Amino acid sequence: MLRQLTSRPRRILMTVDAVGGVWRYAMGLAAALNEAGVETVFAGLGPPPSARQRAEARQIGHLLWLDLPLDWMVEDEGALDSIPEVLGRLAEAHDVDLVHLNLPSQACGLDLPVPVVVVSHSCVPTWFRAVRGGDAPANWAWQKTRNALGFAGADFVLVPSRSHGAAIEACYGPLGRMQVVANATSPRPATPKSGLILAAGRWWDEGKNGAVIDAAAAGVDWPVLMAGPSDGPNGQHFAIRNARAPGSVAASRMAQLTARAAIVASPSIYEPFGLVALEGAAAGAALVLADIPTYRELWDGAAVFVPPRDPTAWSAALNALIHDEARRRNLGRAARERAGRFTFTGQRDAILSAYAAAFQRQTRLVA
Repeated sequence: MLRQLTSRPRRILMTVDAVGGVWRYAMGLAAALNEAGVETVFAGLGPPPSARQRAEARQIGHLLWLDLPLDWMVEDEGALDSIPEVLGRLAEAHDVDLVHLNLPSQACGLDLPVPVVVVSHSCVPTWFRAVRGGDAPANWAWQKTRNALGFAGADFVLVPSRSHGAAIEACYGPLGRMQVVANATSPRPATPKSGLILAAGRWWDEGKNGAVIDAAAAGVDWPVLMAGPSDGPNGQHFAIRNARAPGSVAASRMAQLTARAAIVASPSIYEPFGLVALEGAAAGAALVLADIPTYRELWDGAAVFVPPRDPTAWSAALNALIHDEARRRNLGRAARERAGRFTFTGQRDAILSAYAAAFQRQTRLVA
């Protein structure tokens, strides 16, 4: 039997993947929840984590890795059909009070006697609208259907920014039980900066807009470091030609680079939140960001904004900051101050509030 409903869970089942920012989100949130007395059982889907990631997760909670795919890594939606049954068995076996899903489609077909909270970190249909300017092709239409069913089946939906929430509702229609809970990062000590521009992302993902920052790097007076993988899980590849390309970087090394970089740049066209910008801001870097709704929402007044598809404008903006130390330092201070709003404690408390709302809704449905 699953636990009797309460206003706060003692143990949750949280889905996670090891491919992108969801891993960092899940580990940071679960660690904060642990401090509030909430245990986390991680259910991993997609490509397996590294040994370092496994060790990190096991220090925070209980890690299980499932032989199940992520929705955006399959062409046949039938590959996802067993997910509800597997998650249901895990929820019962581990006696959880609540299920926290980090992909909306994972709630499709899920029928549990405990609340289900869904987080939309990104989705294929909104990616196509932002990056390609239209709907996903017909062979991806099932993505929208499954996500819509997942949203409808959730007791509560979380999004990391108002901008992403607006994109979700423009695509799927109004969601009555939706709350914005921003991502978070830890405070960073002030450190000396060097003449380095750092950009980071999954560069094989067209939405990260690596081609623009790489083209701009040819005309920039400081080295531009594009950290992150260039090869994707489905055979995607992006060739970095002008910037420095260290490939995937361990979290500890990435923290060192972020601490050193005087400028952190993010050219993303599609960014529901943007952890790279937040971590750069927390380290006191000057931010140079694509002029997209999410970044305007989060960083207006604390960053330089550049047309996302214009390499010449990127080169000019970066060089202007390189040669204006006073402005660079002022922007770094402004970004650091803004980053102080995005704490793990604040994120945890907001999510616990959402969990409580999900419990209340399910209690009303049971009654």
